[in-house]
Amino acid sequence: MSENQTCNLIGQTGFMEFSKEGDLIIGGVFSITSTRKLKDNGYQALPNSYCTRWNTRELKFARTVMFTVEEINRDTKLLPGISLGYRLFNGCGSENLLQAAAEAVNGDDSKGCRSQIQALLGHSSSGVSKGINSILSPLSIPQVSHLSTCACLSDRRRYPSFFRTVPSDHFQIIGIVQLMKYFDWRWFGIIYANSLYSEQGTAHLIREAKKEGICVEYTLRYSRRQVYAFAKRIRESSSNVVLLFMSLSLTRSLLSKMDGYNITGKQWLGSESWITQVDLASVKRKNILQGAMGFALPQSSIPGLAEFLLNFKPADEPESAMVKAIWEMFFDCTFSSSNISTMCTGTEDLRTVSNDYTDVTQFRAENNVYKAVYLVAYALHALLQCKNCSNPTTGKPCVNKNEVEPKLVLEHIKYVNFTTENGAKVFFDENGDSVAQYELVNWQMKEDGSVDIVNIGQYDTSFPEGEKLKLKKNTEIVWGGNKNKVVRSVCREPCPPGTRKAMNKLKPVCCFDCFECPEGTISNETNSPDCLICPPEFWPNENKDKCLLKLTEYLSYKEIMGTLLTGFGCIGVFLSLLTSVIFLTHKETPIVRANNSELSFLLLFSLTLCFLCSLTFIGRPSQWSCMLRHTAFGITFVLCISCVLGKTIVVLMAFRATLPGSNMMKWFGPAQQRLSVLSFTLIQVVICIIWLIMNPPFPNKNMKYYKEKIILECALGSAVGFWAVLSYIGLLALLCFVLAFFARKLPDSFNEAKLITFSMLIFCAVWITFIPAYVSSPGKFTVAVEIFAILASSFSLLFCIFFPKCYIIIFRPEQNSKKHLLGKIPPRTF
Repeated sequence: MSENQTCNLIGQTGFMEFSKEGDLIIGGVFSITSTRKLKDNGYQALPNSYCTRWNTRELKFARTVMFTVEEINRDTKLLPGISLGYRLFNGCGSENLLQAAAEAVNGDDSKGCRSQIQALLGHSSSGVSKGINSILSPLSIPQVSHLSTCACLSDRRRYPSFFRTVPSDHFQIIGIVQLMKYFDWRWFGIIYANSLYSEQGTAHLIREAKKEGICVEYTLRYSRRQVYAFAKRIRESSSNVVLLFMSLSLTRSLLSKMDGYNITGKQWLGSESWITQVDLASVKRKNILQGAMGFALPQSSIPGLAEFLLNFKPADEPESAMVKAIWEMFFDCTFSSSNISTMCTGTEDLRTVSNDYTDVTQFRAENNVYKAVYLVAYALHALLQCKNCSNPTTGKPCVNKNEVEPKLVLEHIKYVNFTTENGAKVFFDENGDSVAQYELVNWQMKEDGSVDIVNIGQYDTSFPEGEKLKLKKNTEIVWGGNKNKVVRSVCREPCPPGTRKAMNKLKPVCCFDCFECPEGTISNETNSPDCLICPPEFWPNENKDKCLLKLTEYLSYKEIMGTLLTGFGCIGVFLSLLTSVIFLTHKETPIVRANNSELSFLLLFSLTLCFLCSLTFIGRPSQWSCMLRHTAFGITFVLCISCVLGKTIVVLMAFRATLPGSNMMKWFGPAQQRLSVLSFTLIQVVICIIWLIMNPPFPNKNMKYYKEKIILECALGSAVGFWAVLSYIGLLALLCFVLAFFARKLPDSFNEAKLITFSMLIFCAVWITFIPAYVSSPGKFTVAVEIFAILASSFSLLFCIFFPKCYIIIFRPEQNSKKHLLGKIPPRTF
């Protein structure tokens, strides 16, 4: 056959259904017949296959290619002077579709002429597109799919010539995960099918969900034979969100079998393959599909396409038996003479029937077909550009329309960046994927079973991170199960503040455990992995979600114990002053003048100071009060005991002075008594000064006794200093007790020793018991024990030494005489 011979196509060859001649040819593969069956020839011949059931949606895609090619040919700016043609092939089943693709590549017609395609459009199925590209890639023929969404096809090493105008499932899956994260759906189930699109998408979804801490309760592979167990698993699951990630045909099959099962209260999510198919809605499926959500391809407007589709007539393709068969299906008529069926005229109006083909209310997937044709056209246009004898894009030598080869088209498709007449932007990344834009739609079903698919938001990958998913404001959303609020779907409710989150190795990460924070720790966040220890001066509140300043505790004047001790201290001061007044008003009486009245007044003064000293232990500790209380206590008590010791020695000396030839009193007269008291007291003053200089008492926040409160106390500073002060007091008290004990049998009239013995016995008993009580008492009770010891010992001295004398002065004045004091009274022992 000569090179100049013109090849004219007559009829259809093999799998080709529609064709149009042109200078450059675009191929396309579609599944207009969707089901293939084997014909049994009764062992007389090999079984052969035939196709049944028409997929009118695929016919719509093929017709959209034809419309777009005609639109491009009318455009004077795009491919000027060049006509674009097409070869559109049909096949059912993967095997037939691959044969159709091979036929498109070979380009042999019935007359043996070659008509090579420059690019191939299709297929809708990811699995079929994968097989087709294995044929096209070695030949460097570009393939552009309008619906193959499997993320696996983005692998440029395996599919270098594959492009698509539909977003990769990778973006849809990320969007679904972000949607679940937005509504806090952390626990869901997946229904998938045995197909590349479904299996790859499900595996990818599980990986992405895991990254966001979202868990899958179950994955169910659809099987027509196990629908009951399938439905039971969904109904009994604890998750309230179900993702149906399957192709449209399998989704239609699944829903048709689940109509009779009572599956309610679930929030269904759908993939873009079926989420906009209104024909899936029915009254029986309202309990399933009501409130369903999913990402859909954006709705677009393609001027003129609706009229082109609806004005289609069998006369437009007179050689196509397939068109006639579809027409007969549309209008339930026949082109062959029959007495049973109505005869088809071929002029019937497509607007009177309702199916996927005649649904022109919205164009979603059709827009991808539209963009795919324009993509090839723009690539051809860029390839044919010539400036200064080279191509502006690649810098290579110019080519004319007769020199166009698919590998050159493939090279230019990578750089295409254009906007279609309906405003759609088309360009590709390094993986051959276009920008992903989705509409978030919500199924709002009516009582009659029809549905309004409402756009409630969008997902656009061109937006910055965190802003890709946006929901429309003031848009009503219908939730699954007719709930009036967002469906809750978690394996375990979040751990509230006051608890910590712990992973359970035997369960998914979403099925964690919550443990209450240990004592002294808090968590102030939901799902906190750890509990935080409160600072030393803080303690958790009852809910363990906040650290509160610890209550401070000290012996206060306002509390009952502090009030009582203050009262007793004031009573002691009052009684000491009262005794001083009584003694002062009767200072000339014998009972006052006996046994050195000067020491008696000094003793009363020191007792007053002892009672006042106890008050310094009450109230909030400060630097000065801590130093004052211990030093004042030590010095006043030494002064007090020194006076008692002096009186005891006076009694002994007075008795010795009555003996013949004794001059003892001159060695312990008033001057010596004053000097002894001063000397004993100065020793204690020196001890206290050393204590204050070396390591004085200081206010301290004691947090050891109680975890939930702080004890404000006076720390001793130097324990040696404190015990030195006490030891010195104890030494003087013991000495006084011993001397008084030896003088107890002296004549009563001259004897104060018996009273001093009783007082010192009580004094020593009090301070001996004070030591273990002081060491073991916690917090403010330590201070209370010390105050009690001070008051008890002071009252013992006051009552034992001065009460008998006051009694005689007031109630027995007749005994307050020199005669009575000089009288002989039989001695008594005790």
